[in-house]
Amino acid sequence: MTKGMYIAALCGMAGIGLAATTALVAQDKPANAKRFLSQPLVKSIYTADPSAHVFAGKIYVYPSHDVPTAIADDDLGNEYAMHDYRVLKMDRIGAPVTVGPVALDVKQVPWASQQMWAPDAAYKNGTYYLYFPARDKTKDKNGLGKFMIGVATSKSPMGPFKADPKPIAGAFSMDPAVFTDADGKSYMYFGGIWGGQLQRWKDGKFDPNGSDTDLLQDGQPALTGKVARMNPDMKSLAETPRDAVILDANGKPILGGDHEKRFFEASWMFKRGGQYYYTYSTGDTHFLNYATGTNPYGPFTYRGHFLLPVQGWTTHHSIIQTGGKWWLFYADTQLSNKNHLRNVKVTELHFNNDGTIQTIDPLVK
Repeated sequence: MTKGMYIAALCGMAGIGLAATTALVAQDKPANAKRFLSQPLVKSIYTADPSAHVFAGKIYVYPSHDVPTAIADDDLGNEYAMHDYRVLKMDRIGAPVTVGPVALDVKQVPWASQQMWAPDAAYKNGTYYLYFPARDKTKDKNGLGKFMIGVATSKSPMGPFKADPKPIAGAFSMDPAVFTDADGKSYMYFGGIWGGQLQRWKDGKFDPNGSDTDLLQDGQPALTGKVARMNPDMKSLAETPRDAVILDANGKPILGGDHEKRFFEASWMFKRGGQYYYTYSTGDTHFLNYATGTNPYGPFTYRGHFLLPVQGWTTHHSIIQTGGKWWLFYADTQLSNKNHLRNVKVTELHFNNDGTIQTIDPLVK
């Protein structure tokens, strides 16, 4: 971790917001100041929040499409002004990457107004599903819509995708991630605090005047991501979402004040060796963490960090198995040195014999 990132991490642990840490992070210079573990998959556009999948033997990555903006960094994430999606395709890890055309634009989503953030994708019975968060057309105390989760479909993994006219009932906040288990049942994980508004959804109802960051109850169990089983149509939830609870080694819930362990955003589920790995970002402390359980609902026991802080404010990831190896897709700001203009990367993920994940440092000293 560089000096600027170290100071930013300390600020995050102290509860200082994004706007306050940005100036510190920006002190880090691009490649001249450090070497990076991995290089960007593409340089023609800015991409982040990569959701990677293997469909028909090819690798498809569904990222956010970062765009330049003059909006200043803030704790609501207004500078992340993404408005469309473009899919990346490669035959294998290390092969040339194709950048697809626009797969879906916010103008093509009847219920959405702006900010198409981190998406995910799934495939079933000849149809590809794109899940995405966006702000709707309501107005809160900040004059912004609330984040909802939508779904769009296509017969091609690259799109174009056609959005359903309404968001998915019962899903809210951001960062949808869909996991399909060996028995064919699919589950959606979602939610993110601060700009993702999860803290405003107490009892499943949105408070337009609620907190802009979190509940500030450090001694109470932390807010958690949500999980719900999906219906066979892959477009709707079969049940009321429940908490994806993360426990410490003593079986107690992780507390809100434990910023290095608690959930912030970016849920991703995978299964290995009969264990369910619930992975997520800690946001303002810049770690990727994992917790394990015996079923897709949890509870999950916290196991540790598997990615140390990247250059940039935070990261959002996905994990897949292909070519007999496990791979971590993530993003940093190597190309731009700006928090809202990121670039997707990939590196191999290694497991120990006991199933724990070896920690990766994305910055080579």
